[in-house]
Amino acid sequence: MNKAQTDSGFFIPRLAVVGVGLIGGSLALALRETGAVGEVVGIGRGLENLQKALDLGIVDRITQDAAEGCRDADVVFLATPVRTLADVAAAIIPSLKPGAILTDGGSVKAQVAQEIDPLLRGDVFLVPGHPIAGTEKSGAEAAFSTLYQGRRCILTPTEGTDQDALLFIQRMWTTVGSEVVLMDVTKHDRVLAAISHLPHMVAYSLVNAVGSYDRYEENILEYSAGGFRDFTRIASSDPTMWRDIALTNRDALIEMMERFERFFGELKEDVRQGDDEKLFDFFQRSKQMRDEIL
Repeated sequence: MNKAQTDSGFFIPRLAVVGVGLIGGSLALALRETGAVGEVVGIGRGLENLQKALDLGIVDRITQDAAEGCRDADVVFLATPVRTLADVAAAIIPSLKPGAILTDGGSVKAQVAQEIDPLLRGDVFLVPGHPIAGTEKSGAEAAFSTLYQGRRCILTPTEGTDQDALLFIQRMWTTVGSEVVLMDVTKHDRVLAAISHLPHMVAYSLVNAVGSYDRYEENILEYSAGGFRDFTRIASSDPTMWRDIALTNRDALIEMMERFERFFGELKEDVRQGDDEKLFDFFQRSKQMRDEIL
């Protein structure tokens, strides 16, 4: 593989971003800011969002034709909901030029890799990835160039991943300020089920529980203050994205949801019994774990 490079040692002549929202748009902006990319092609289904990306200078040109937009790209970054990634890959791989690298920002890795690997040509390289960064906002207007600075990006190479392609994508992420971690796909999905997917499920459930509380006529969410708002902020995330994550990582997610139910059940019983010692121990143990790690 030969990739054009700048004097600083890293350069992507043409980047195609499929899904120009928070994740894809922020990568394009970060690479632009570092001078590490030439042309950026924005690809998506929604013309209004693509036009915003063009107006904001995130991309240089736009198209709704994924195969055409990716045709001459050196790197293709897939930033669409995880259940669409394989279909998008199938549509664009036949048109990719030899040596092109296909990578993604999906929050679930095992199923995506299993679905895309068989579609690859011998001269097109797949490097599955997941930047651990984001906000509850979506769309091109949510993108900003510093999203990945000081954050981790997990790459999950498979047995067939080309080592030069892997190194190139590692450099792409370090260029935008991320710390790159290599991880097995199964471990990735279990770790993310615990630290990301479960918290989103809890936040969505909490909003439903409180929002549907019908003891009083008014919606008591109107009385929510900082704690509730901060805790449930992630429940404002894109429902399509989280539906797809829940379905594609369901085994690991169910395992964590059942684990959460066990601890929540323990806490509920301590409250029911009015056991002050057990309650204090539960809260103290949780506080220590949280303070030590975070």
